[in-house]
Amino acid sequence: MLMRPLIGITIHPDNDPDRANLDRLVADIVQGVARAGGLPLLVPLGLSETVLRELAQRLDGLLLSGGGDVEPERYGATTRHPRLGGLSAERDRTELLLTGWALADRQPLFGICRGAQLLNVSLGGTLYQDVSEHVGAIRHTYGDDDFTLRPHAVQVAEESRLARSLGCPILNVNSLHHQAIRDVAPALRVVAHASDGLTEAVELPGDHFALAVQWHPECLLDLPEHQALFDSFVAAARAHSA
Repeated sequence: MLMRPLIGITIHPDNDPDRANLDRLVADIVQGVARAGGLPLLVPLGLSETVLRELAQRLDGLLLSGGGDVEPERYGATTRHPRLGGLSAERDRTELLLTGWALADRQPLFGICRGAQLLNVSLGGTLYQDVSEHVGAIRHTYGDDDFTLRPHAVQVAEESRLARSLGCPILNVNSLHHQAIRDVAPALRVVAHASDGLTEAVELPGDHFALAVQWHPECLLDLPEHQALFDSFVAAARAHSA
């Protein structure tokens, strides 16, 4: 019997103003990882760097979940948009450390929503503090609407890891975010975008599995193309552990 790869899943602080919804999303992520054959482990906040590093070294893959906004100072912004919310310096610290180690150790990494933004920031990119700053933006923020609603499509880049995982060039997605990638980090490749040009997915070129999407596939697990993202990630983690 194959050992299940151990997948670390980052979480939000207990006092996050949107905790009820984020708890639901983390529960869905756990299901996606388990269905794919992974062993999910929620990574707590508040660990010392020493303990966090030891934990990271035992993981086979890292999943950056969705949640509150990244502190603007992390990407060089000097002003704050009034719609910022769910900020957590401790979550930023924890996830940036874990992401840096995963990249250095070539550990498979999968980011969702905030996870895509965090990966971009960790590599030197910037964010729109609110998608309203993106000229000509379509509606991306659907708040507490049905999380399975798929209001717009994304175009997937050919010959990308994302395209190979999904098996389709155009994908209808949910849209639950008010922030997004602005300046893409030099190391990353944009592999999906919305009709307004907004970045919807990024990945590292090459054979290191480091992929992040702006939508929430964990809410759409009954659709094979969305579960396939978890399947590909866990398969990469299994190969890494071997």
